Amino acid sequence: MQVGQKITPCLWFDDQAEEAVTFYTGIFRDSKVVSVSRYGEAGHEIHGKPAGTVMTVAFELEGQSFTALNGGPMFKFNEAISFQVNCETQGEVDYYWEKLSEGGDARAQQCGWLKDKYGVSWQVVPRALVEMISDPDSEKSGRVMEAMLQMKKIDIDALKRAYAG
Repeated sequence: MQVGQKITPCLWFDDQAEEAVTFYTGIFRDSKVVSVSRYGEAGHEIHGKPAGTVMTVAFELEGQSFTALNGGPMFKFNEAISFQVNCETQGEVDYYWEKLSEGGDARAQQCGWLKDKYGVSWQVVPRALVEMISDPDSEKSGRVMEAMLQMKKIDIDALKRAYAG
């Protein structure tokens, strides 16, 4: 496990850690697998994993370190934790939305949030949304909020039209 940043999110999978990391590193251009550790004989009575199977995968997405753990089926992801993907353009929003939502739960898509095929929640957020929704003019920011609440994937042009009134 790489220890370059102070806090590294650890994603607990049943047994899909390596598959999920391949999926994520295939989406984010600035990404890499840093290391893979495997289960040994030690602790088999606790973890129950065959020796040689993947235990953890240390990886990076856009300079952010993560660890993926094959820990078993005890825990599942939920929306209480999500990862924000900050986007500059509609093209970026479209790209990340399409890639991350592939095979995911379409019912979990709302207001820029989606759940991927592993159950991990993501927020695909254009910076323009953050700027407009933070405007001190409550009428403008309110119109943007109302427009955003009607969306699944964020549409920057529609937000701009709502902002303009």
